[in-house]
Amino acid sequence: MASEQTADHLDGEEKTVATTDTNDAFSGFSGLDLQGTTLADLQLQRLRSTLEHVYAHSTHYREAFDALGVTPNDLVSLSDLARFPFTTKADLRANYPFGFFSVPMSEIARIHASSGTTGQPTVVGYTRSDLDHWANLISRSLHVAGGRPGMKVHIAYGYGLFTGGLGAHFGAETSGYTVIPMSGGQTEKQVQLILDFEPDIIMVTPSYMLTILDEFRRKGIDPRSTSLKIGVFGAEPWTNAMRAEIESAFGIRAVDIYGLSEVMGPGVASEYASDQNGPTIWEDHFLAEVIDPATGEVLPDGSYGELVFTSLTKQAMPVIRYRTRDLTCLLPGTSSPFRRIGRITGRSDDMLIIRGVNVFPTQIEEQLLRCEGLTPHYQMEIKRPHRMDEVTIMVEAQADLPQADHSAAAKRLAGYIKTTIGISATVQLCAPGSVERSSGKAVRVRDMRPKEMADATHC
Repeated sequence: MASEQTADHLDGEEKTVATTDTNDAFSGFSGLDLQGTTLADLQLQRLRSTLEHVYAHSTHYREAFDALGVTPNDLVSLSDLARFPFTTKADLRANYPFGFFSVPMSEIARIHASSGTTGQPTVVGYTRSDLDHWANLISRSLHVAGGRPGMKVHIAYGYGLFTGGLGAHFGAETSGYTVIPMSGGQTEKQVQLILDFEPDIIMVTPSYMLTILDEFRRKGIDPRSTSLKIGVFGAEPWTNAMRAEIESAFGIRAVDIYGLSEVMGPGVASEYASDQNGPTIWEDHFLAEVIDPATGEVLPDGSYGELVFTSLTKQAMPVIRYRTRDLTCLLPGTSSPFRRIGRITGRSDDMLIIRGVNVFPTQIEEQLLRCEGLTPHYQMEIKRPHRMDEVTIMVEAQADLPQADHSAAAKRLAGYIKTTIGISATVQLCAPGSVERSSGKAVRVRDMRPKEMADATHC
């Protein structure tokens, strides 16, 4: 496999990461050989096999297919997938705990589950073969991020039932990396082990990386002095402004990794360090569509809508047309022939309607990062004490921002939000460290409107 080394210059500091050639997505990772066939042919072959598998072994899918009057034999071309039913998180919860498995329990090698913070947990299972595929895709993802076997990987994703920690761990370990299984939390210890163990790569949520950054600064340690070269960030949306802050602060290359437990876990798509223009979907394992979230109509590439995935190689729990709720578009590949995921603007079920305006938390973050003197740590509260929604945004001021400048900074942020997003908000500046932290996904929104109103304003 061809590769080269390039020196990336970040604010005058030099750290070397590996870049990859345009064939990396097809070679050297999982034995994929497309000579004599096309990607579409491979996808069609694997999709037919998957549909036959679930129709024969999944009660849910057999009933769902029959309800629409379709069978696996109706799949002649990839476009025929649009005739098959969607799968939602509600379907998985309705079959709790193991009703979605398509192999006998004796063939299940591992079980993961969602946190269940918004309802009953969704449970996912893996055969030994599924775990091997997952490990190969983590290896592939690390490789295109600039990682190479022999490097040390500090994993600060949560372990346990969450797919992030163990998924990243197993993939890195089996492909020759040295794994530091730190998990989330214990921020002071995170910093100490980064200093002592000298990892090359960190895998963590971007919001928690900012918490780690705060701890470096609290201790008076220059984060650019560490051994870190690469950050692989996932599990929540983040902006290019946040990427720039992390890269500048640590002197690393920061790349995005995309995944969700219902489809596999981290590694469904990953960003190339060489271009950093969005995660590349590993299309030999996952077939992606973008649909109109209201009608279910399949949209052409380049159109924004809801991302939908069908797994092509899973055995224990394949998913057919799983609605991710992530709003994005599909773009042509750049560093590989596989398509990329465009910028995720939010989730269709995270969208808020505030005084008739559609708002995503990531939009607030974008405006916040434009304001000097403010940190990226914030929380938005939405209330309706009378007839109108009221929005309060609590954001931490940087420690060196003079008290006399707090009012102007708050007014500036409120102005950006009003002119760019179109809503009025009260901005309250808080002391450093006062906004609630999380070692996993950040909790950005507290919707305190009456329940019927809150439910009505989420798609």
